[in-house]
Amino acid sequence: MEQYKVIGIGDNVVDKYVHQGVMYPGGNALNFSAYARMCGMNSSYLGKFGNDQVAHYIQRVLDELEIEHSRCRIFEGENGYARVTLENGDRVFLGSNKGGIAKEKPWNFTEDDLDYIKQFSVIHTSLNSYIEEDLATLKTSHVPVSFDFSVRWNDEYLERVCRYADISFLSCSHITESEREREMRKAQAFGSKLVIGTVGENGSFALYKDQWIYQPAVLTETVDTMGAGDSYLTAFLIGMIRSSENGTLFADSDEEMLRKIKASMEQGAAFAAKICRINGAFGHGTAIL
Repeated sequence: MEQYKVIGIGDNVVDKYVHQGVMYPGGNALNFSAYARMCGMNSSYLGKFGNDQVAHYIQRVLDELEIEHSRCRIFEGENGYARVTLENGDRVFLGSNKGGIAKEKPWNFTEDDLDYIKQFSVIHTSLNSYIEEDLATLKTSHVPVSFDFSVRWNDEYLERVCRYADISFLSCSHITESEREREMRKAQAFGSKLVIGTVGENGSFALYKDQWIYQPAVLTETVDTMGAGDSYLTAFLIGMIRSSENGTLFADSDEEMLRKIKASMEQGAAFAAKICRINGAFGHGTAIL
């Protein structure tokens, strides 16, 4: 059994594919935990659930995948969901309930939670997790924090989050090359040790101590792009953990770090291509409830 473990803390939803009448479990933090298991690593998930059928379904999938989730919060109310369709294999979001009950309830992390979190090699979370106010608390666990900004950020938000996010992921397909470089440098300046900018079929870029690394995408026949970015970042982080001494992400020399970053980017690109060939973020579809 592999000694290292990772944890996704934050959002979970079902993606309701209205054109199929099928819903799939998803959400950035939940996807991270699921993809980690698909990559053969032990993973856990800590999130907020409603008490409806959607929430119960996602929890059953977590059990099937053997993802530990005993510390999740369960509240009365509606679980998060999004409505989705596909156009030529590309996901198109039609709307959501903004996380459902998750947006209304605080995290209230306890000392017991933090003691539990200390066993993991990395925490991954995201902008959809309503967790910004709690990042300082999570940081006291001394576990590296990975944060996905997706396509939505500004200078104020970068400064607010990057002081706590050791690794920042920015989805940059919608901006120019010069804008991408500028925004990644901002994230670094605000405190992130490592910044990854993904540009879809054009690959990805890493920025580490002012050094740039580029990785082409692995081209594949695309069935569904849902989860492409989440799968990339998961395989990247797992590659970094497995190639680091004692699972410590930032303990190596700069030269060794750059080598590991490049190798992990290759793993991320290959895994993302694999995920683009399945429906939903990671399958497990069921009729829309």
